[in-house]
Amino acid sequence: MPGNHPKDPKEKSLKDSGAFNTHPVTDSLFITNDFFDPRDLVQVKYEMLRKVHKKSEPISHAASSFGFSRPSFYKIAADFEREGICGLLPRKRGPRGGYKLTGEVLEFIEQDRQKEQPMSTAALLEKIEEHFGIKIHRRSLEKAVRRLEKKRAQKIQAKDQDGQ
Repeated sequence: MPGNHPKDPKEKSLKDSGAFNTHPVTDSLFITNDFFDPRDLVQVKYEMLRKVHKKSEPISHAASSFGFSRPSFYKIAADFEREGICGLLPRKRGPRGGYKLTGEVLEFIEQDRQKEQPMSTAALLEKIEEHFGIKIHRRSLEKAVRRLEKKRAQKIQAKDQDGQ
């Protein structure tokens, strides 16, 4: 089977991208044919969907032979239906952004940053909690401030280029 060697570049690439399959694949395609790589999560998911939709294999059988549960099959199928092959790519788990840092909170931070004497991070965290009733982690605030400063610098640079 390909990829048993620790220096295999495909295995390294799959692991680096998060697309390395750890599910046990027992489907005959992956056992009898070298083209089908059980380490490739995207290929495994695609072939599982194809088996059900083109070969009319029962969902429960296809899911188990490709190392997934029935609920996982339905999620994979929905992702594929919505996004095509990109829907089969792995995603990072967890929140996708600072849900506490709403537009209103960011505006509050921006207004403070524009003052001649902006508040310290600790003071700003206190003011945000007092004003909005939410606690924001220090690092989240520091990252938000950096993003706002970067945006401001880009706006200034764009104005300078337009004026020349």
